[in-house]
Amino acid sequence: MAMITMRQLLDAGVHFGHQTRRWNPKMKRFILTDRSGIYIIDLQQSVTQIDQAYNFVKDIVANGGSIMFVGTKKQAQEVISVEAKRVGQPYINQRWLGGLLTNFNTVNKRIQRLKELDTMDFDDASKSSFTKKELLIFRRERDKLEKSLGGIRNMSKTPSALWVVDTIKEHLAITEAKKLGIPVIAILDTNCDPEDVTIGIPGNDDAIRSIEILTKVIADAAADGMIARHSKGEEQAEPLAEWERELLEQGSEASAPESDEAKAAAPAKKTAPKAADKKPAAKKTEKPEAAPEAAAETPVAETEADKKDA
Repeated sequence: MAMITMRQLLDAGVHFGHQTRRWNPKMKRFILTDRSGIYIIDLQQSVTQIDQAYNFVKDIVANGGSIMFVGTKKQAQEVISVEAKRVGQPYINQRWLGGLLTNFNTVNKRIQRLKELDTMDFDDASKSSFTKKELLIFRRERDKLEKSLGGIRNMSKTPSALWVVDTIKEHLAITEAKKLGIPVIAILDTNCDPEDVTIGIPGNDDAIRSIEILTKVIADAAADGMIARHSKGEEQAEPLAEWERELLEQGSEASAPESDEAKAAAPAKKTAPKAADKKPAAKKTEKPEAAPEAAAETPVAETEADKKDA
């Protein structure tokens, strides 16, 4: 369940919709009222949909899936990039390339080309077999591919679901996802069509703070799903991201001190009773002269017993 309150949504301006003359009648059930010619979204329904989207994304990632973050409008570009990188998920924050999902095999060839260009050293022409002009052309090609495909360079297959900011602007992405049967989770402003998405969160898709808080919820769901996947010991569909390795290392380091203390305490409990049992044996000797010999034999007996235990 997502830990988010209506107060946080209010502070972020999630409740502000579009002007009353710009709306989709299918969004009527999510609209609370209108003020000064602007629709006000019912945040109680937003909270319900947020919880549903959170659990949906968490289950997908926990079962080995991935979530593609899509937001190419100016207000969403930085947020989409930051949150997707934080949880190691693919993202598109520049222009959506036609056929990115429906023709992924061709797109994957361009991704491999990008990785190939990344291995080249463009600064030192003396170490390369190419001329400076050729290196300049390759650099420009690399920059162009990085801009359009950099967010999905580690994606080896189509994503399991899409997180979309502004369904109207990203209609190409939604159309391709629907053709492939890929579920879509999106922010639904008052001018959007709720039938285009699998799970819609009623909210403001224009304000930066609104986009940020809702995208962060989806990213947190992906993070919890990734942790749940590895805690179950399931096979991973994709390589571990850096943040995932850090989480697992922190967990192993926390358990190490406890095991060391347990090992140190165990031998102490075993040796203490043996030492106590051996000391009375020396007092049973009848001859006073034999006492030193018995005392001398005691350490030998202890060491032999210790060796047997070892």
